[in-house]
Amino acid sequence: MEQQASAPPDVRNLVNFLRSSKAGIKVRVGVLNGKRIDYFKGRSAVKALLSPAYAKVKKVPKVTTEEEAQQLLASIVPYAFFLRVERGGNSGSSSSSPKHLQIVQQQMFLPDEYFAWFYEGSQLTTYLGGVAMVAVMLAGVMFPLWPPIMRLGVWYLSIVVLGLIGLFFAIAIVRLIFYIITVIVASPGIWIFPKLFADVGFVRTPCLNVGLTRAADTDLLWFVGRILHSAMGMGPS
Repeated sequence: MEQQASAPPDVRNLVNFLRSSKAGIKVRVGVLNGKRIDYFKGRSAVKALLSPAYAKVKKVPKVTTEEEAQQLLASIVPYAFFLRVERGGNSGSSSSSPKHLQIVQQQMFLPDEYFAWFYEGSQLTTYLGGVAMVAVMLAGVMFPLWPPIMRLGVWYLSIVVLGLIGLFFAIAIVRLIFYIITVIVASPGIWIFPKLFADVGFVRTPCLNVGLTRAADTDLLWFVGRILHSAMGMGPS
């Protein structure tokens, strides 16, 4: 749009912030002239300009009060980055389907009104992602043309990855078999590698440890387990 092209750099930076996920604006999806379009409520944009995230953005107009935020957003409306709209009924039979939107003739900024986006934001990330995807596809297609040392390295890498995956499944099967045996022989059962499936990161996952299903402190097996934990310097679980 011509109006958007004439926007000053600081206004464009502000709009890029509002369009990004850093602003935290709740974006809804509506239908305008048969096409899906994003829209938001004016009050959420005001809150975004008063947030700490906006205070960290450089080369944008400064905002300290809610009145200043509303005035600033009102001054952006003529550039047509977003326009005031009215919500209608649902576009489908479901209550969760997008609502119909209609552009209001009298454009102004009001916190309780809705505004539709006519700006997609910075496309740099999209372009870089597209270039990276094309590069990966070309590299895969041209694999037979790679130097022999690179193809050999990829082969070794794939073997290592498959070996690690196989080792993981082998440990999981062994620990399950060991637990079933100990449940039968020495209830309540012993888990080896209890952090194997825990969300503790890749490095800490295979830590050698013995897990014990807690029954009662008077249980002889639990007492022995605590001694083993203390001897290994792990402490009782």
